[in-house]
Formats: sequence, structure tokens, C-alpha cells
Amino acid sequence: MSERNSTKPMKHHMGLRTSRAIGNTAIYALLIAISIIWLVPFVCIVLQSFRVELKGPVGYVLPKQWGFDNYVALFKTDFPRWYTNTFISALVTAALQTVIVLCMSYTLSRFRFKMRKPLMRFMLILGMFPGMLTMIILYRVLKDLGMTQANAVPGLILVYIASSGMGYYVSKGFFDTIPKSLDEAARVDGATRFQVLKKIILPLSKPIVIYTILTAFMGPWGDYVFAQYISFGTSSGMNVAVGMYRWLNKDQIANSYTMFCAGGVLVAIPATVLFMCLQKYYVEGVTGGAVKG
Repeated sequence: MSERNSTKPMKHHMGLRTSRAIGNTAIYALLIAISIIWLVPFVCIVLQSFRVELKGPVGYVLPKQWGFDNYVALFKTDFPRWYTNTFISALVTAALQTVIVLCMSYTLSRFRFKMRKPLMRFMLILGMFPGMLTMIILYRVLKDLGMTQANAVPGLILVYIASSGMGYYVSKGFFDTIPKSLDEAARVDGATRFQVLKKIILPLSKPIVIYTILTAFMGPWGDYVFAQYISFGTSSGMNVAVGMYRWLNKDQIANSYTMFCAGGVLVAIPATVLFMCLQKYYVEGVTGGAVKG
């Protein structure tokens, strides 16, 4: 009787292990299937970028003739200028936007002033309106300042950083998790507010700093709509998204499709390398900033 009772917990334990193994297998199989579906378009673009027998769209994926002709041809076009424009816009925006966002987040997290909560609500509500609503007036302002077409890069940078302080939500949530006693101890020792931010808060906030830099960099790096709107018709002011899109129109796609794929690979490399190297901090920044609002 006792032996029969002792086998019940063992069978129950084995049943739990079996069900858990089946569940994990199903989850991994689903994740693998999703990864394959997600990666197939990128693999196809990479393969097409090495195709040299035909330059237009074809009905097969594996090239019949391989080569670097498409990559060489890129540097005989305006692609280097577009790439430089995009890199400058993304780099400057990432630097300035990160400074503005972190300063705004630190202020709202650590300071208590009369209009603090109304200001936060106002920025939250204002951020709900789509940016498309302001495109006409922004174009008019930038045109009056001479920041369109050939001079579109400074105009893009100005627009990208203009309202960056409104993106304080995640960074503020991360700063809220850092004990205020550290600030108070440093202030007692004679540190200024800036020294507290620079020497105490920021070293403890590496994940959120990297998260802010990455998100600020990726916005201009992949922008098409607004960049097309203010740089139209002038190749010297275009970024890579706007310039390369012209290769897909019906007049050029037959001779530029494989070159477009090669350009897409080169554009994807910096973003891919950044995310692979900084993925750990990016995830920590997102999850840490979601603890408090």
C-alpha cells in the first residue's frame, strides 16, 4: 500500500516534466519558425546584392553569377553623399537628443516644482498627436530659413531634436529607480546638481543612456517621409532612404534593383552591429525604465 502511494508523486513529477518539455519544444519550434520568416527577406536581399548576371528583378533567389559589381557601382552614384548625409544627421541627432532627453528626465525625476505634473501631462497629450499634422508648417518654416532641398540636412537635424525632450518617459522611469539618498549624500559633500548627474546618476544609468542613444540614432537613420518632404528633387540633400527609393521607380528598377539591394545591405550594417554589441544594455534600459512612470 505504501509503495503504491509513493509512486503517485513520482508519476506526477514525471508528468510535469514531460508536459514542460513538450511545452518548451513547441515554444522553441514557434520561435524558430518566426525567426525564419523574419530572416528570409533579409537573406534574399543579401543574395540579390551579389547577383551580376541581371540587374533587374528576377524570379529566383540564388544568383547564377556572383560578384561585387553592385557594391562597386554604388560608389559611382550619389550613394556616398546620401550615406554621409544620413550618418551626419543620425550622429548629431543622437548626441544632442540624448543630452536633452537625459537632462529633462533627470529634472522631472529629481526636482519638485509647481508646474511639474501639468507639464508632464501636457507633453504626454501633445505627444499623442501625429507628427504628420505639422509637416506643412515645418516645411514653410524650414524653407524660410533656407533649410530645404540642398540644405535639408541641417533642417532635418533641427526638426529631429526640436521636441526630443518630450521623449522623457522611459529615462525618467529608470532614474526613479535610483535611490535619492545618493543625490542627498553627494549634495551634503558639496556636489552641484550637474556633478550629481555626471558622476553618480549617469554611471549608474548606462543601460538607459545606451537605449536613448540607440533610439535617437535609429530615427534619422531610417527616416523617409519627412526627409523626402524637404529634400525633394535635390540629390545633394537626400538621405539614403530617399535617394535609394528613386531606383525603384519604373524607369530605373530594371537597371538598379541589384544595386538597391547592395545599398540596403550597407545601410543595415551599422544598425545591426550597434544592436548586436549593445543588445544587453538596450533590453536593460527598456525593462528598467518601465518599472516606474
